[in-house]
Amino acid sequence: MATQTKKLALVGSALALCLSTSAMAEGPTAKMLADTCAGCHGTNGNSVGPASPSIAAMDPIVFVDTMIAFQNGDTYSTIMGRIAKGYTEEELEQMGEFFHKQEYVPAEQEFDQAMVDEGAKLHDKYCEKCHIEGGKPVPDEEDYYILAGQWTPYLKYAMTDFQEDRRIMPKKMARKLDSMLEDKGEESLDALYAFYAAYTDFESSGAGDDDEDED
Repeated sequence: MATQTKKLALVGSALALCLSTSAMAEGPTAKMLADTCAGCHGTNGNSVGPASPSIAAMDPIVFVDTMIAFQNGDTYSTIMGRIAKGYTEEELEQMGEFFHKQEYVPAEQEFDQAMVDEGAKLHDKYCEKCHIEGGKPVPDEEDYYILAGQWTPYLKYAMTDFQEDRRIMPKKMARKLDSMLEDKGEESLDALYAFYAAYTDFESSGAGDDDEDED
């Protein structure tokens, strides 16, 4: 009986080792790949630090394009260029789909309501055609960029990169930005940042919805 038990234990151990080896051969899962981003971008892509953007609910196409731009040096970075080079395009696609399915949690930060009100008007006039629904996640759309609920310091850093040609600014964005700054001055940017900091109603965005979830 003892011998039979030992044989069964050995068979079980061998089976477990085989399954483990098979899983390793298949490569890391999307979650395993995405978890490597948590140190800067937070658990499931929701940043808890003002210098890093939240990437939960991010458009997967935008995610992959952004990472490839970091790989190629087309987009300025401090460390992302080196990090991005560690992934294949297939792995980036897996990560993009994973983050797309995560619920977006807006950053909790202070804002001035008067600035928010002014920023709302500016957004409607200069930004809404590209950044629909106030810059919220819109998972049913394509090529969307999340501005609402992002950390204000990150938005400021990103805008500075655009203005100082460290990132390529789309022509339409450049025209709208020039028009706003000419009409309203540099303080208009602060009003927009306040609007995005305050715009945290995501109940209708559909972010985090997964069609495969059970009822």
